[in-house]
Amino acid sequence: MNSPLKVAVLGCGSVGSQVVRLLAEQADDLAARIGAPVELVGVAVRRLDAPREVDVPATLLTTDAAALVARDDVDVVIEVIGGIEPARSLILSALEHGASVVTANKALLAEDGATLFEAAEKAGRDLYYEAAVAGAIPILRPLRESLAGDKVTRVLGIVNGTTNFILDKMDTAGSGFGDALEEAQALGYAEADPTADVEGFDAAAKAAILASLAFHSRVTAADVHREGITDVSAGDVRSAREMGSVVKLLAIAELRTDADGEEAVSVRVHPAMIPRSHPLASVREAYNAVFVESEAAGQLMFYGPGAGGSPTASAVLGDLVTVARNHRQGTRGVGESAYADRAVLPMGETRTRYHVAIDVDDRAGVLAAVAHAFAEHGVSIQTVRQEGRGNDAQLVVVSHEATDAALAATVERLRGMEIVREVTSVMRVEGAEEQ
Repeated sequence: MNSPLKVAVLGCGSVGSQVVRLLAEQADDLAARIGAPVELVGVAVRRLDAPREVDVPATLLTTDAAALVARDDVDVVIEVIGGIEPARSLILSALEHGASVVTANKALLAEDGATLFEAAEKAGRDLYYEAAVAGAIPILRPLRESLAGDKVTRVLGIVNGTTNFILDKMDTAGSGFGDALEEAQALGYAEADPTADVEGFDAAAKAAILASLAFHSRVTAADVHREGITDVSAGDVRSAREMGSVVKLLAIAELRTDADGEEAVSVRVHPAMIPRSHPLASVREAYNAVFVESEAAGQLMFYGPGAGGSPTASAVLGDLVTVARNHRQGTRGVGESAYADRAVLPMGETRTRYHVAIDVDDRAGVLAAVAHAFAEHGVSIQTVRQEGRGNDAQLVVVSHEATDAALAATVERLRGMEIVREVTSVMRVEGAEEQ
């Protein structure tokens, strides 16, 4: 068998520790699949004496990550420390010193992936990152390779397990947002500071990566319209149920036509109502799923555990095998594909359907006045129903597809009307055909 493939790991937290464990436990299988043994030569950590999920030989531990990635005998660097710095500098150094890189760093890829891809291209090395989106679910490789001969038109996904768990509990158990969040934290699904999850930052980074791959254009996290789930109320969940729908935090990337008739990319993350008949509606608890639509293949769905140490480590090792095979053959895999260079549509030009709940005065002419407000801004009403009477009167309007700017203008007009006490909820409606 050939000389060992030498691997360095940056980070030994929940993911890094599982990578180290799997490298040891699956050593024989990895060697057979790669055609050479894998030798772990170093693990960079912040503190040598920190408690760890797995035992790592003291001789492998180091706090000098910069020196580890600069070693001339390291073939592959696995980065699982996360964040922007020092991860970016360490990855760039690893590539410069001749190592290929496997990373799970969604935040860095979504913010400055272009710099990393350019460095990998210049060095003639691989940069693989399957673990950056949806844990163990194989979604990036199908977009990059399996569907390379097809035209992807839409990617719709549940890519954050924390928010899916919370919304699922609000739907199935009638929990409020706060109670569902506390349960998620108790079970380890949510961090002590859940901001990145519940405000949609985590999902937005993943949406940027998915859109970049699907549409062969550079999309950053800053391009993604982002809304979290903190404002989703029990009333929203109840109203969705009455419509035969469920509320999910969705990452949506799709091809649209801009004002000049050119293809452009729309990328957004926000809570939305989807019909219970849609495959994504059945995704429960902390699971993830990504629904892909393409011209030739049609509709595809990828489902599984989207986070956690072992699932994410599984994706990391899958990339390691591919990168190692390329290394042995003296070649490299597919790099960045941004040839289409499509523009990203502003959110105001994005078209979808809307669910709007309006507290109104219960008197004659109210429905006509509300309908007129929608019509004067070019938003067509699909259905409308009244709930309650007297001081509890509420109109629930579901629109046909309209631009986000038109809907925002409609809501602003409604809030200025004497007959409207409050616009209590505005939520987008996805995954249903126009009727």
